[in-house]
Amino acid sequence: MLKAVSSALSIKREDWDRLANPADAEFNPLVGHDFFRCLEESGCAVAKTGWAPRHLVMEDGEGRLTGIVPCYRKRHSYGEYVFDHGWADAFERAGGRYYPKLQVSVPFTPATGPRLFAASEAERRDLASGLIALCTEEKASSVHITFLPEADWAALGGRLWLQRTDIQFHWLNQGFASFEEFLAGLSSQKRKNIRKERASVAKAGIQLRALTGAEIQEKHWDAFYAFYMDTGARKWGSPYLNRDFFSLIGQAMAQHILLVIAERQGRMIAGALNFIGSHALYGRNWGSLEYHDNLHFETCYYRAIDFAIARRLPRVEAGAQGGHKLARGYLPQKTYSLHYLAHPGLQRAVANYLESERRGIDQEKEALAAHSPFRQEQDF
Repeated sequence: MLKAVSSALSIKREDWDRLANPADAEFNPLVGHDFFRCLEESGCAVAKTGWAPRHLVMEDGEGRLTGIVPCYRKRHSYGEYVFDHGWADAFERAGGRYYPKLQVSVPFTPATGPRLFAASEAERRDLASGLIALCTEEKASSVHITFLPEADWAALGGRLWLQRTDIQFHWLNQGFASFEEFLAGLSSQKRKNIRKERASVAKAGIQLRALTGAEIQEKHWDAFYAFYMDTGARKWGSPYLNRDFFSLIGQAMAQHILLVIAERQGRMIAGALNFIGSHALYGRNWGSLEYHDNLHFETCYYRAIDFAIARRLPRVEAGAQGGHKLARGYLPQKTYSLHYLAHPGLQRAVANYLESERRGIDQEKEALAAHSPFRQEQDF
């Protein structure tokens, strides 16, 4: 049986986490019940902000939960990082109604992870069919499953589910014992530039602290929220996360958080928020109150690499966009999304567009890879 519920709190934490983070798979804190609960309890991902939870759940004949899909009924396309504004504009100019739509994602989080929480491919297919039925029930124009694993993208893509790709930049750990060993694999110019960037931050009198678990206190969240709001307001006008959210994640999942704080003259001036998985460090938010050359690179990218090497994490996912990451050792990786559009005409038009877009993404990835900062003999 399939049904939609209006809150993650309607689902037992142990059931959600059993399906989202099974014991035999990579652990990803961003798909855990705690993260979704904090988004809802803080008022960040709720109907008032245009993210009305419509989480799909599947039960077997004995009432045991066998599948979950984190799904939202949306009246806008903000906070998703896979852009469909052009589709919405074209459809509405033609007399259609694009909103509401259904969005399957972790709100405000462009990090790859499971989206159809179920043990088998057959059950994930049942969940995907359930999403199409929910789209009809909700009188929505479409369903969008974003940042899902490539295997699910390949298995579910086809006539009903249109396939889309994009590019992010990830740092890949080749078993490096130290940051210097990582640098040794770069071309001499890139190696020199990174050393110069790191030295410039130290020369400015800036110290950085990497905080996890109980080390993170409310004073740090106060400071980080100020960084986040200042930088977010300047970049895109209306940041998505509120102060309560940071306190809630600090209480619920501090052991899965890396908060890098930059200080100058005894004052906290910048910070970067990361989440710690079993196989990846997920870079999420950054902000600063002062501008200093290369502070962003040191706080967000180099300290993340330091941490991943120390924890022996296979990769760092540094979030959306940012070709400047390439010169700093972060390599292009494809991301994946699936899209169901209920209107046949819109479905055909978007399908044609996506076929061309996918070719362009492949060409872009190939061109970016040709500018790898690593020495040619390095094999990645």
